[in-house]
Amino acid sequence: MIVQNLSDQAPFTTKDGSTIRSILDRTNAPVQNQSLAEATLPVGARTQPHYHKVSEEFYFILEGEGEMTLDRETRRVGPGDAILIPAGAWHTIIATTAMRFLCCCAPPYSHDDTYFE
Repeated sequence: MIVQNLSDQAPFTTKDGSTIRSILDRTNAPVQNQSLAEATLPVGARTQPHYHKVSEEFYFILEGEGEMTLDRETRRVGPGDAILIPAGAWHTIIATTAMRFLCCCAPPYSHDDTYFE
């Protein structure tokens, strides 16, 4: 059995500019098909618009509020909202208040699968 505690995970900055703590992924468990991480954004911060050719993502907002843009649609998001980000979809999120959310990627997140204009 693999059990990881969030408080034991060191934060790092992803290629899109968000601060992430991996909960379960290829770096800390025998994960094959997905990854789970906690992301934080301070008020006013945003991820750089990007897409993933292979990975599908879910964001689940735990704390704070922001604006999620997926392709050309923008929507306000907050605690309890789950967002589907299909592979190939351009996306960015901006924090209107400090945010904390879960990111699940399948296959697992990889810097090599993050693309910008």
